[in-house]
Amino acid sequence: MSDLAIIAIKLLLVVVAFLVLPLIVGQAEHKVMAHMQGRLGPMYAGGFHGWAQLVADGVKFAQKEDIVPAAADRRIFTLAPGVALIPYLVVLIVIPVGPGGQVGVSLDPGLFFALAMIGVAVLGALMAGWASANKYSLLGGMRVAAQLLSYELPMVLAASSVAMAAGTLNLTKIVDHWEWWWLPWQAIGAVVFFIAGLAELRRPPFDMPVADSEIIFGPYTEYTGLRFAFFLLAEYAGIVVLSALTTVLFLGGWKGPGFDTELGWLWTLIKVMLLAFVVIWLRVSYPRMREDQLQKLAWAGLVPLALAQLVLTGVIKVATS
Repeated sequence: MSDLAIIAIKLLLVVVAFLVLPLIVGQAEHKVMAHMQGRLGPMYAGGFHGWAQLVADGVKFAQKEDIVPAAADRRIFTLAPGVALIPYLVVLIVIPVGPGGQVGVSLDPGLFFALAMIGVAVLGALMAGWASANKYSLLGGMRVAAQLLSYELPMVLAASSVAMAAGTLNLTKIVDHWEWWWLPWQAIGAVVFFIAGLAELRRPPFDMPVADSEIIFGPYTEYTGLRFAFFLLAEYAGIVVLSALTTVLFLGGWKGPGFDTELGWLWTLIKVMLLAFVVIWLRVSYPRMREDQLQKLAWAGLVPLALAQLVLTGVIKVATS
């Protein structure tokens, strides 16, 4: 098989994963929240265990009228959902799922490329907030910008700790260098990275930009129909990307007992789904933070912890070299 055909097959598999995994996470969120909070609605659609809830949501969004406010910047308003969604597809291309070249494209600076694309995805909400010609949307967009500036730094610092330990920015090589004894001394970085990622995704308890009790629905207030559905899909795609990056950087990716090397992608999938469950669990368990609490957590909590993780990594690298 030619190299071009292999690349085409890999990219097709990435697209399939991008289309399927976020929908699975969305369906799982319906069911997990239904069980944890006693929600009856998501358990009835379609009969057995509410299997058709996601289908019902899709039909609902498709039937709704597509409205663009008269005073909105129509071009930016239209582009915003795509800008929020497409970067997560690009990130999945560089995330390895298994050994032996089981990755769309192996880039030497793959880690920073992935983090940069996640930052680009956040711009979709900024564009939506500014273009909507709505003061609540604009306020939500400003909150998105504040969270991006606050939580990008600890996220990058935590990821840099793993890159320093492995001596590379290539995500595949990071997993190749990863050892099980890294778990305890990289745990601080893992927690910082995961929390900062949740904040960048505006997931509860970090959903101040879409606080419905304060600013209606933030940057997405004026969106309806499929455009609004794209923003929701981007959120679930972001959960998949965050869980996959956390798996690759801090949990050994495809490494694990019980599977042959060729089936290592099963370990990657299991770890990603478990982390996605944790994301949903946190949404159910904790109330929304205040804006000042959000900033205090980032600058007084996560940034010092990420710096401490970097120092610890440097000391261990020198001691083991």
